[in-house]
Amino acid sequence: MNNLQRLELETKGIQLEQDELIVYLQENELKPFDDYKPQSATSKKNIYRAALSILESIANNPSGMKAYKIDDMSVTHFQENLMNRIDQLERKIRTLKTDDQLQNESNYFMLFTD
Repeated sequence: MNNLQRLELETKGIQLEQDELIVYLQENELKPFDDYKPQSATSKKNIYRAALSILESIANNPSGMKAYKIDDMSVTHFQENLMNRIDQLERKIRTLKTDDQLQNESNYFMLFTD
């Protein structure tokens, strides 16, 4: 699986052109056709950042925020659900560490007393 496919997996149900997805990946330091490395914390964080950018772009479109009624189904909570998902992704991204942070992390706890 490449980075582009992984981003499509993360944003299922959101229909964007491949060129647009590529821009989101490149803006978040990923090459679209490179292999996705699931063991890489940095890759995972950058995929989430790209997905967040996509959701923020959707939220910036005011015409998409109105209430819709199709047959008997209404989609009135779209904005609320979108904003909740954006908040969830922002929290997740803040808590994720990059590969460099994990590498420099120490498993030792030192307690000094006088």
